[in-house]
Amino acid sequence: MRLTSLDLAIIAASIVISFLPALFFAKRAGESTTEFFTSGRAAPWWLVGISMVATTFSTDTPNLVTNLVRESGVAENWVWWAFLLTGMATVFFYARLWRRSGVLTDLEFYEVRYSGKAATFLRGFRAVYLGLFFNCVIMGTVNLAAAKIANVVLGWPMGQTLLVCSVMTIFFASVSGLWGVLVTDSIQFGITMTGTFAVAYFAVQQPEVGGLVGLFQKIDPAKLNLLPDFGDWSVALSAFVIPLTIQWWSVWYPGAEPGGGSYIAQRMLASKTEKDAVIGTLLFNVMHYALRPWPWIIVALSSMLIYPELADIARAYPHVDPALIGHDIAYPAMLRFLPAGFLGFVIAGMLAAYRSTIETHLNWGTSYLTHDFYRRFLNKNGTEKHYVLVGRLTTAGLMAAAVAFTYALDTAKEAFDLILSVGAGTGLIYLLRWFWWRINAWSEIAAMVSSFAIAVVFFLLGKSGTVVPSHLSLIITVALTTVVWVTVTLMTKPTDRETLLKFYRLVRPAGSGWRPIAEVAGVGPSPDNLAQSLLGWVLGCLFIYAALFGTGSFIYGHTAQGVVWAALFIVSGLWLLRLVPRLWTRERAA
Repeated sequence: MRLTSLDLAIIAASIVISFLPALFFAKRAGESTTEFFTSGRAAPWWLVGISMVATTFSTDTPNLVTNLVRESGVAENWVWWAFLLTGMATVFFYARLWRRSGVLTDLEFYEVRYSGKAATFLRGFRAVYLGLFFNCVIMGTVNLAAAKIANVVLGWPMGQTLLVCSVMTIFFASVSGLWGVLVTDSIQFGITMTGTFAVAYFAVQQPEVGGLVGLFQKIDPAKLNLLPDFGDWSVALSAFVIPLTIQWWSVWYPGAEPGGGSYIAQRMLASKTEKDAVIGTLLFNVMHYALRPWPWIIVALSSMLIYPELADIARAYPHVDPALIGHDIAYPAMLRFLPAGFLGFVIAGMLAAYRSTIETHLNWGTSYLTHDFYRRFLNKNGTEKHYVLVGRLTTAGLMAAAVAFTYALDTAKEAFDLILSVGAGTGLIYLLRWFWWRINAWSEIAAMVSSFAIAVVFFLLGKSGTVVPSHLSLIITVALTTVVWVTVTLMTKPTDRETLLKFYRLVRPAGSGWRPIAEVAGVGPSPDNLAQSLLGWVLGCLFIYAALFGTGSFIYGHTAQGVVWAALFIVSGLWLLRLVPRLWTRERAA
């Protein structure tokens, strides 16, 4: 693709504008780790929500959606649409609890909730396990997508792309801290979403597509269905039934962790108040599931008419490295139809999406390695400025490790499956640890070790030629992991009583799971109402699914269905507006 002077000017202006917050917040970020990692706990709800959604919108996200749609149809998106159930549970059950905990990182939680050497080990191990290993897997997928896009659009080899992107992101993330990341995310998200809609608009204008009407006439109707074909039970089971019944609560996945965690917890901890944490997380879920999917889906469907086979992409882009050719590359391949100016704007948007995600993961991973590992175990007596310096150096090291891991990946779908398999089976414990006092540090260690060990067994079986279907391996992993951690919980000593009392007085979780502790804590009942939280969870899921499928119905031209979904959207939205203020009324009364 040939970039005009106008395209280059737009890209350059976008880079300059996005770097201004880094320079503005550099001094403030260097004052303390609280400023560097949690923005001084002063972020408003709208900034929290936009930053969350900007982080989850990266270069690999439209590539992943394109990969899913081209291989299995629109219904395959249920593998991530099902995580809305997790997200809304975080909004109504966990956001307030995280904010009350007052920890700097979600790993610091372990030594607030648990006691003994097991709690200390758990915090240190997960700091390295998540901050380094898991974080590098995630950043590697984002780097891979960026490399594929640059190879298609600019003809750059992977090494050149990774070098340029690394220098840019290391400088920003190491200088600005979380404040700079939050503010830049809000700018970058606007650029990115505008570019996303532009790609969809010009995709359907191509003669091979013939507008939305032509698109839906030419595409196989089975590919358009919002639900999988239940005539093929194996497909329906893996793409719909398992995600909605098991996957959403059982799998740890960054940005959709059961109970909240990683950079979602980081944003909630950075919020000004509990109210900001809840409303910001709700805003994130609305934009993540209701606003973004359809432009990507439309581009993916259009690409199936323009590039029916992978060989068609290879012929259209003979300079592209054959090793990078996959269904996920069809999304950047569609950028060739953008006119001058728009191409520059979309590339600027993709660069913004890439940077917002990588910078967040660098800040988040660095917070684990600096605060939860280095400060906790290696140097407890350093100054705040010393820890910020260590954080900045760690940022560069993390990026280098992520670049190295990028070369081990082939497609966005492959990385998505890898993360799901390693995190399978642990989700239930992250939900229950807030509401059942008996869970201890050994419970989490047992869940983490057993889940990882089972994932390795299935991986080795696959390498030996015995491939276990993904939905079956998930069920087995969840069942075995749950049996292991529940057994370990009941066979080991509980967290010491003083730690449990301190935790309950600090967080005040609702429900009968803490009754033995609550009876002697002396702080009165919890301000939370589980019945209202459950109602909010149901209404929130209905509200967002109605928006998602209502939009799809109108796009498909199914007006009657669209009207029904619109009615459900309005009713559930009005009910939510009445419900949410009651949460704060009860809290003030308590």
